[in-house]
Amino acid sequence: MISLTSGQSENKRDSSKPIKCVVWDLDNTLWHGVLLEDEQVFLREDVVSIIKTLDSRGILQSLVSKNEYAKAMSKLEDLGLHDYFLYPQINWNTKSSSIQQIAQSINIGVDSIAFIDDQPFEREEVSFSLPDILCIDAANLEQLLEMPEMNPCFITEDAKQRRLMYLSDIKRKQEEEEFVGSSAEFLATLKMSLTIASAQEDDLQRAEELTVRTNQLNTTGYTYSYEELDYFRQSDQHKLLIASLNDKYGTYGTIGLVLVDCQVSLWTIKLLLMSCRVMSRGVGTVMLHYLMQLAQQHNVRLCAEFVANDRNRIMYITYKFAGFKEIEKTGNRVMFEHDLTHIQPYPNYMNLEIRDR
Repeated sequence: MISLTSGQSENKRDSSKPIKCVVWDLDNTLWHGVLLEDEQVFLREDVVSIIKTLDSRGILQSLVSKNEYAKAMSKLEDLGLHDYFLYPQINWNTKSSSIQQIAQSINIGVDSIAFIDDQPFEREEVSFSLPDILCIDAANLEQLLEMPEMNPCFITEDAKQRRLMYLSDIKRKQEEEEFVGSSAEFLATLKMSLTIASAQEDDLQRAEELTVRTNQLNTTGYTYSYEELDYFRQSDQHKLLIASLNDKYGTYGTIGLVLVDCQVSLWTIKLLLMSCRVMSRGVGTVMLHYLMQLAQQHNVRLCAEFVANDRNRIMYITYKFAGFKEIEKTGNRVMFEHDLTHIQPYPNYMNLEIRDR
């Protein structure tokens, strides 16, 4: 494995975790020179190619720089790179606090972030405050694209469009902040359309990607390989469902996955997960209501497995709000059951299309 870090304190992170976001410094990292001191700055060799390659792999990018915001953003616009960076933090705060702000804005864990900087002091400050981050010396950029963490198993269509979908999310959030009215009233303005469908072979790469990438909105934390998912897809004893979402701004892509173990008189939800980008859209509740109706139609009991970790408590709450009750608990594992006597209607702010087999 290639190591791009320098200093013992920069090697604390679990290297098996894929990187979801690369955070760049500017001065003497993205470009040669210091913006506020030098007459001109010049892009580092091959940096545009690296940025575009990471983008094509579905790896998001942002900026943390101690600089003047307006001048730095103007320079990036001149260089044609402005739109590649989400939630840039250009200020005089500590870089660790700025990175935490980026992680919060994108809604990812700091252990899925890589930070590139030319200054050992800045890398040490970030590494000390956020030991799960991968810190990279800017002098080693030529090896960046070879790192296993920067090479996802599959590059799906959703991955190729990931940055553009996040840019659409930023527009949605801006509109939501300016909207006067209730949350349900705002959601109605989005004209959302949710599709729940049986997974097809073409969906499996994205399905595997979802199990690997999604931690916070994942009921069990289970990950499944392409081959395992293909088995479930073809099995008469399982339902493998995917969900995709669109609204007036465009597509969110494939954002949900459900695996149900279907026995003669008992169905068990083994996995329910969603992309963090739809956390506030009510998608999880709609998917559960659909499964309740389906179980009711087949006259079977509906149970659900939940495995707690340090991030997914919101999915426990999702089950409770949907009317599931705990019937068994062992350690961090909970079994829920819904009695199917009262199933709430779908929200009127979302159009639902079903394509189940």
